[in-house]
Amino acid sequence: MPLPKAELHLHIEGTLEPELAFALAARNGVTLPYADTEELRKAYLFSDLQSFLDLYYGLMAVLHTADDFTELADAYLTRAAAQGVRHAEIFFDPQAHTARGVPIGTVVEGLARALDRAEERHGVSTRLIMCFLRDESAESAMATLEAAKPYLHRITGVGLDSAEVGHPPSKFREVYAAAEALGLRKVAHAGEEGPPAYIREALDVLGVERVDHGLRCVEDPELVERLVRERVPLTLCPLSNVRLRAIDVLEDHPLAAMLEAGLVATVNSDDPAYFGGYVGDTFDAVRGALGLDREQLRTLARNSFEASFLDDDEERRARYLAEVEAYDFDAE
Repeated sequence: MPLPKAELHLHIEGTLEPELAFALAARNGVTLPYADTEELRKAYLFSDLQSFLDLYYGLMAVLHTADDFTELADAYLTRAAAQGVRHAEIFFDPQAHTARGVPIGTVVEGLARALDRAEERHGVSTRLIMCFLRDESAESAMATLEAAKPYLHRITGVGLDSAEVGHPPSKFREVYAAAEALGLRKVAHAGEEGPPAYIREALDVLGVERVDHGLRCVEDPELVERLVRERVPLTLCPLSNVRLRAIDVLEDHPLAAMLEAGLVATVNSDDPAYFGGYVGDTFDAVRGALGLDREQLRTLARNSFEASFLDDDEERRARYLAEVEAYDFDAE
């Protein structure tokens, strides 16, 4: 049985495996520009964030119906549960679908169908986080928030993702204020390819409770001190950082130093179909590459539950944390 953990940085569209992409393409009459799954998998080699995003958005063309989104989420939950995930806070990108003519309701209802039965089928509790595409306009984000209002009973929070450089968090100040007024939790990608200043903006301008990635905080010692002092969680994605060339090799990842500094670091898979592993695979990879010991792994798992949006179910959070403390690594 794997170490129990929460996954807090997971794009559901990024769990689209080549086999499912081809199956959905056939179902929906979409022709993919790849001969087969093997050729598509070879395309999963990226030089930077943008080269990944080009493929990521291109493959979304196979997602048309609520059933497609249900199948996508079910496939992720099956894999995640097998790797020890007990709680998942799942991102989705409504603008990437509405731009293709897929209504936001189709997306939310399809995902919700899978999430509603996730505990019974997989033993995984879930939350849904709606992300705004930061390379689209703030007006588009606000329109998306407005369109989501009939579905807010299904949505826990808002996030900010896609191409980071040149799109600072402050661009979305008004959208985040509106989301807060609606009672939504707030996270944002910052400090993946963007500078440490973007992390400060996410905190000070958007008022985020968690920073997604936050990798480049290590370049700013004062910022690190603040993140430690304020116990701001970072949802790090080490395999993603290597695949997108933010870090050359996994052995160079600052995760161990971040834990040593007292940062509330968590480990997540980001877009696992594209980056070579789900969250359990990521734990195994950093354990080997960085020489993390059992207590460091336990700390990462503990951090994941403490950083989760389970404030409305503290009994569940306590139960998950007790599972982490009781976990016997010798029984792996």
